[in-house]
Amino acid sequence: MNKEFFQPNAEFVKDARIKSMDEYHALVKKADDDYEGFWGDYANEKIDWIAPYTKVLDESDAPFYKWFVDGKLNVCTQCVDRHLDTKKNKAAIIFEGDNGDQTILTYRELSYEINKTANMFKNQFDIKKGDRVVLYMPMIPEAAITMLACARIGAIHSIVFGGFSSEALRDRIIDAEAKLVVTADGAFRKGKPYMLKPTLDKALEEGCECVKKVCIVERNNEDITWVEGRDYSYNELIKSESNRCEPEAMDSEDPLFLLYTSGSTGKPKGVQHSSAGYILWAQMTMEWVFDVKENDTYWCTADVGWITGHTYIVYGPLAMGATTIMFEGVPTFPDAGRCWRMVEEYQINQFYTAPTAIRLLHKMGADEPSKYDLSSLKVLGTVGEPIDPPAWKWYYEDIGNNNCAIVDTYWQTETGGHMISPLPFATPIKPGCATFPLPGIIAEVIEEDGTPTPVGEKGFMCITKTMA
Repeated sequence: MNKEFFQPNAEFVKDARIKSMDEYHALVKKADDDYEGFWGDYANEKIDWIAPYTKVLDESDAPFYKWFVDGKLNVCTQCVDRHLDTKKNKAAIIFEGDNGDQTILTYRELSYEINKTANMFKNQFDIKKGDRVVLYMPMIPEAAITMLACARIGAIHSIVFGGFSSEALRDRIIDAEAKLVVTADGAFRKGKPYMLKPTLDKALEEGCECVKKVCIVERNNEDITWVEGRDYSYNELIKSESNRCEPEAMDSEDPLFLLYTSGSTGKPKGVQHSSAGYILWAQMTMEWVFDVKENDTYWCTADVGWITGHTYIVYGPLAMGATTIMFEGVPTFPDAGRCWRMVEEYQINQFYTAPTAIRLLHKMGADEPSKYDLSSLKVLGTVGEPIDPPAWKWYYEDIGNNNCAIVDTYWQTETGGHMISPLPFATPIKPGCATFPLPGIIAEVIEEDGTPTPVGEKGFMCITKTMA
């Protein structure tokens, strides 16, 4: 690669939401000139409000800012119900298991499963608005279903990554004061079953008196210990529940979920995301950064245990009515062509993964992409760490066939969505460079005392204005 900047296939640009840097700068100017108007316009356009907000931003109790004051919505209806008139028979979730088993849930089928699960939470476990529910789940459809069922009834979910230890799980249960834990007996990885329920049993041995019940999805049907009066089968209880459950009207600032991040201290810290601002930005970034259209099939390879899985497997894709892929396995099993085989089979249009995975796939199967038809791809994304130029080059040339935009996304658990990223068909892209803040994100490089850093000098990157 002897050129510094790259532009994707011109054919893709024609249908892009943002086609040029002129359009990008116009959006940036709009946010600079009228910040509240910028967010208010998008909130009106993107969110199906149950009751309208009366004020875009209340800064009277800084730093406890309030967005979309008095607005009422339900994130589950934003992701599912509002699509049922026009997309009920469209695939919402395509699941592929580690061993190749497949489940496709249309928006109507997903709605039924969410409603039944929400009713089960209310009727069988007495879960109400504001209760905390810990989800210790593998990458199966029930993980997304239980997230959205919690959102439907106003319960606050806290997902714990399925690879975490019993101690890490216990810490998060206790801190959230969870009333219910939803888990699975286990799942499959590299062709073999692995267990989750025994880890939960160990976590609950002491200090978790807040947990009254445990609900278990029977995924791999391995033998597990059932504690009488505490443990219940998701698969059995769901059978008797109605597929109609009235959604709870939630305030804009009502919590949607908790997610714990250890950061640099090793001690779990709970990050809370509220309803309106989170789902608005999830949808806006899906549209801007991935240029996802309603008929696209989109795949983020993350786990729902991380913020990437929350925003860019479940909430973001479903909020805009796209089809999202959920994958239980690992990208190198049974061989390094697994991802590219899936791209070909499902005609995936956007692919989002980590530089670590890209390097591994390159190392284990540099020639694998050439065996598959990857022409459906339009946007390739990276997340989690900076991407090095050699990995970028292979991604761009061998996976994208020199046609696809690469969006190198910078963000954090705390932000809930992308902060700095190329716009795929507008921003000139450069290997290893996340480029510019997204419109509405006011980012500056400053000194320790808050003064602007001189151009060309190193300083502290800071988001200097609160965002929705």
